[in-house]
Amino acid sequence: MEQLVQQVAAWDIAVWQGVAMGTAALALILMLSALLAGRRARRAQQDAAALRERLARLTPEAERAARMEARAEALMGELYQEQVNAAALEQKLDSLQETHKQRLADLADMKKQLEDRFQTLASGALSVNSEKFLSLVSERFQKHKESADHDTAQRHAAIRDLVKPLDERLGKFDARMTEIEKARNEAYGTIKQQVLNLAEGQQTLSSETRRLVQALRAPKTRGRWGEMQLRQVFEMAGMTERVDFHLEKSFDTDDGRRRPDAIVHIPGGKSIVIDAKTPLSAYLDALEAETPEAQSQFIKQHAVQVRKHVNDLSSKAYHDTLGATPDFVVMFIPGETFVSAAAEADPGLIEYAFERKVLIATPTTLMALVKAIAYGWQQDKMAENAEEVQKSAKEIYDRLRVFAEHLGRVGRSLGQSVDHYNKALGSLEGRVLPSARKFEELGVVAATSDKIERPASVEDEPRRLTAHEFTSDEQP
Repeated sequence: MEQLVQQVAAWDIAVWQGVAMGTAALALILMLSALLAGRRARRAQQDAAALRERLARLTPEAERAARMEARAEALMGELYQEQVNAAALEQKLDSLQETHKQRLADLADMKKQLEDRFQTLASGALSVNSEKFLSLVSERFQKHKESADHDTAQRHAAIRDLVKPLDERLGKFDARMTEIEKARNEAYGTIKQQVLNLAEGQQTLSSETRRLVQALRAPKTRGRWGEMQLRQVFEMAGMTERVDFHLEKSFDTDDGRRRPDAIVHIPGGKSIVIDAKTPLSAYLDALEAETPEAQSQFIKQHAVQVRKHVNDLSSKAYHDTLGATPDFVVMFIPGETFVSAAAEADPGLIEYAFERKVLIATPTTLMALVKAIAYGWQQDKMAENAEEVQKSAKEIYDRLRVFAEHLGRVGRSLGQSVDHYNKALGSLEGRVLPSARKFEELGVVAATSDKIERPASVEDEPRRLTAHEFTSDEQP
């Protein structure tokens, strides 16, 4: 019993504790509800204020909408009235179209009736008139036929007599024309063959030209072509390689190894450096350009390339590296048109090259320069030959002097020989021959026809050298 009382008391305490806790939770909930209600009230007030402001803004719009609605109703009424009027007009138009179709059908029937009636009347009248006309025409045609046949026979005879010589001449003319046509065909065949050959040659030339252009687009090929043109200019000028000029002779400098295309020797122990340049890429593009604007643009690029070569050649400073060269270097371009095109596009190009000690030369100007150098060598050789001639003349003069001395001695010896000969001859005549004749008188020697002949005397003396005497110190 006590346990039951205790359990009941415990339950009561638990119930009261639960009630207390529920009351506290309820109070907390009420407080939270109050807070939320306050927040909702404030938010509602804010929303109400925003709605009042929006209502204030929308009030004019609403009034305007009411006016627009009234206007729309009026327009709808007018539109309905217009639709009613359009329906009435459409109905009236349908009625008029039906009436018009009926009238057109009536007119078509009337037209057909009139055409049938006119056709009947016209056929009858035409039939009667045709018979009468044919009868009259037949009579007159028969008369005219008889008369025309007679006249035709006479005219045919006259024309035959008149045309017979002409026919003979036409026959001859036809034969001649046949011959001419035959000759013309033969000539045409020959000309055609020549034209075909010309076309083939032109095609071959065009193909070779394209190959040449393609080859010249390669820098190495252009360089070899420029060197070949340079060599030809030297050969045409009569200069000898390794004597008057050297090709691709290399030498060392502070900036590295240099190898100009040619070094031409000039009198005085000096040399001129020549470097061949072939800036053709832009020029070839200009030749293949389809419009004048593109061609002008490529020509300007060609002038820029030539100016670049001038700068490159000027930067090598050959005249500073080789002491025995003039203060300029020759840039050889193997074509007159290449230089003229560049100079036309860039008028200051030649002066620009002169300022940088570069002389732009074409085959013509280089030929003139090389010819002038060759003439200088000729004058230099003539000067050297003059010295050699002077030396040889002095030597010959000395030899002639010695020869004259020897010849004088020979003359004097000949004079002495003649004198001795005459003296011997006198001794022979005065002393030897008289004694020899005594042998004949005494009979020691038989008298024969072979007698001792008297030698002839020599009266001429050698010619003495009476001209100007040579001396060792005299100059010729």
